[in-house]
Amino acid sequence: MSKNFGSQRIVVGAHYGLRDWLSQRVTAILMALFTLVVLAQVLFGPAMGYDRWAAIFSAQWMKVLTFVTILALLQHAWVGIRDIWMDYIKPVGLRLALHVFSIVWLVGCAGWAVQVLWRL
Repeated sequence: MSKNFGSQRIVVGAHYGLRDWLSQRVTAILMALFTLVVLAQVLFGPAMGYDRWAAIFSAQWMKVLTFVTILALLQHAWVGIRDIWMDYIKPVGLRLALHVFSIVWLVGCAGWAVQVLWRL
């Protein structure tokens, strides 16, 4: 006999909020560390010009760190934008369209950032 009443219910998607919260914090910390690395190189290096700026990002370790930071930024932005669309856009079709647009935009930004980064 099936029980269709009472306090027993299946919760779908439990703990997704914790994962997103943790993702936001970890990516924010990574972006802050990257900012400190770049800031230290700018403040404590020789006079800043295009050559110096290009030299900062020409080292392979800096390109990798920048790429990882770009990925973190995209993840951070996706979680934030997705939550905004889910909280404030009620029509499902419009919300889906905005999700798709956001994903396409973020992937395009990632491609552009990689192109700029490896062109230096």
